[in-house]
Amino acid sequence: MRPRKAVIPVAGFGTRVLPASKAIPKELLTVVDRPLIHYIMEEALEAGIEHLCFVTGRGKSAIEDYFDHQYELERTLEKKNKTEILNATLESVLDAGATSFTRQQAALGLGHAVWCGRDIVGNEPFAVILPDVIIKGKPRALKEMMDRYEDGDNIIAVEEVPQDEVNKYGIIAPKGEWKDGAVEMSGMVEKPDPASAPSNFSITGRYILQPEIFDLLEKQGPGAGNEIQLTDAMATLLGQQRFKAVTFTGESHDCGSIEGFVKANIAFGLDDPKIGEDLKAYTKDRL
Repeated sequence: MRPRKAVIPVAGFGTRVLPASKAIPKELLTVVDRPLIHYIMEEALEAGIEHLCFVTGRGKSAIEDYFDHQYELERTLEKKNKTEILNATLESVLDAGATSFTRQQAALGLGHAVWCGRDIVGNEPFAVILPDVIIKGKPRALKEMMDRYEDGDNIIAVEEVPQDEVNKYGIIAPKGEWKDGAVEMSGMVEKPDPASAPSNFSITGRYILQPEIFDLLEKQGPGAGNEIQLTDAMATLLGQQRFKAVTFTGESHDCGSIEGFVKANIAFGLDDPKIGEDLKAYTKDRL
């Protein structure tokens, strides 16, 4: 069975982009003219995902509203013949039953957030997409992962980082040789010392996991930061099932930080057909 569902954790406080996220969920901060969560939706649908499971928290109801109709707005745009804007607005209205929203009542970690989606996912493989990271370029990372998926696989998207920066990331340990951008894994290490790191390939925030991960997360105690860590459960499952690391061709942008968010707006804005040329001229003038 190919993964049909994706768990998208959106319950976090967005502390790295405060004070912007004090009143607006960080997932609704916009890169050019679309919120971060829209790019995540597009990536999931491109990969063939049929159902999006959002793990939300208090103050995140606007995310649910984003994927619903806004009839007054739609009628107003229709009456004013603003067809292009109307169609862009309707892109985020998914089919009835294609989304679920479940609540993570306490900030107990990423592993706990994924576990909150267990009943919606059921006993089948699923994807996890972290909304802090958006991918520029097509195909996006999850589509390339799905194209390489084989029954029973656990797959982690990775990208190469400078050796002296591996202590900023979760790093995978390859098992054997890379072949066509994929390698079987023997382990993973969180923020290793550059001198002893098993590789310089960092985990990017895209996963395909088997449902057995839920049992491990349920029994797992707190790890780093006194939180239930997804990485800990994956490390345990890695001893029982096959894990593959897969590179991707797109460009990742970590919008969970202010610097990454600004860079994403520049990168996407420069390539935008409507504002790209003006932005290039403005940027050149300013520099």
